[in-house]
Amino acid sequence: MIDVYSWATPNGHKVHIMLEETGLEYNVHAINIGAGDQFSAEFLDISPNNKIPAITDSEGPRSADGKPFALFESGAILIYLAEKTGRFLPTDPAARYSVLQWLMFQMGGLGPMLGQTHHFRIYAPEPIEYAVNRYTNETRRLYGVMDKQLGKTQYLAGNDYTIADIASFPWTRSWQNQGVELDAFPNVKRWHEEIAARPAVMRGVEVLASARKPLMDDKAKEVLFGATQYAKH
Repeated sequence: MIDVYSWATPNGHKVHIMLEETGLEYNVHAINIGAGDQFSAEFLDISPNNKIPAITDSEGPRSADGKPFALFESGAILIYLAEKTGRFLPTDPAARYSVLQWLMFQMGGLGPMLGQTHHFRIYAPEPIEYAVNRYTNETRRLYGVMDKQLGKTQYLAGNDYTIADIASFPWTRSWQNQGVELDAFPNVKRWHEEIAARPAVMRGVEVLASARKPLMDDKAKEVLFGATQYAKH
């Protein structure tokens, strides 16, 4: 059984979608990152970087101390679940590394840059024009990279749906908040709409969605972005 410790964010949705797509049985444990749940000793034991999502797998390999296998970092979790189920990650070396490079594109570029765009466009306590322009322009550039690739292939890493798409899709769901007009990237729009229509994706993005407040209050902002964001060991 997979236990997933998560919240309704793009990084959380990656794993929720993957679990729904693979059909693995799982229990979901809400880690309210606005309330500071990510700093609890129990969560830090499986996610030392105090970030969601994280998983434990009672049927996975055992740790050195005999505890159930625990894993943090959404990209690592996607690879683990893909290898566990034999789905969404090819075994052919060339195809496999094509998927992994686009997964790393999301992990190292799309996620961090779009996250900064959200922060400075929506959550920053005061507008900083340089930061807004810097990250909005980089977001549009990244959408352009995806659009060019998706003009050549149906999905990011080729003509098969993979963990590269599962990782990237949740970050494009808030394109309006990123200063992006999706019509300006027709190949991304086609890809986005196709993935959004998948039943497992529809289920995945609803996981914990009702528990998340529609608006972030000042206390939650302080926990996420202020001094209290630092884990206390």
